[in-house]
Amino acid sequence: MNPHKMHRGDRCILREQVQSMFMGEYHHMIDGKGRLIIPVRFRELLGTEFVITRGLDGCLSIYPMDAWEAFEEKLKALPLTNKNARTFSRFFVAGATLCELDKQGRILVPAALREFAGLEKDVVLTGALSKIEVWSKEKWSQNCNYDDIDMIAEEMHKIGIVI
Repeated sequence: MNPHKMHRGDRCILREQVQSMFMGEYHHMIDGKGRLIIPVRFRELLGTEFVITRGLDGCLSIYPMDAWEAFEEKLKALPLTNKNARTFSRFFVAGATLCELDKQGRILVPAALREFAGLEKDVVLTGALSKIEVWSKEKWSQNCNYDDIDMIAEEMHKIGIVI
């Protein structure tokens, strides 16, 4: 058996694909200095350097370097003549900060990003496949209301996502 492959039922999945996916929901606290503990499982996938920036819906996004570099390439390909493309790129890049974990597995979240996401004390970190989302507990509660998931699933079906 190839050591880089895992088998699930009759599907064969590359281990690298499985390891690079962020999954789960973790509740933590951000301290008075703006330091946030990254869950151990997420630390294993992030590597030594990674990027934190603004995310959509009022959260922050943490990207491992390979995912950030792939995202950067997509942003670079946007037409500079398009105002929305410039604004979209600026939104993510202007707030981006290179991070490293300290010895306790924490990162220092810059004040501007804490303010953007409303991070004061209670924080929720969620896996979002290729990145981690960092939410204030309040914003997470507002955004994870799944009452309309059936309608959303129908919309996803229209674009080819079938469960």
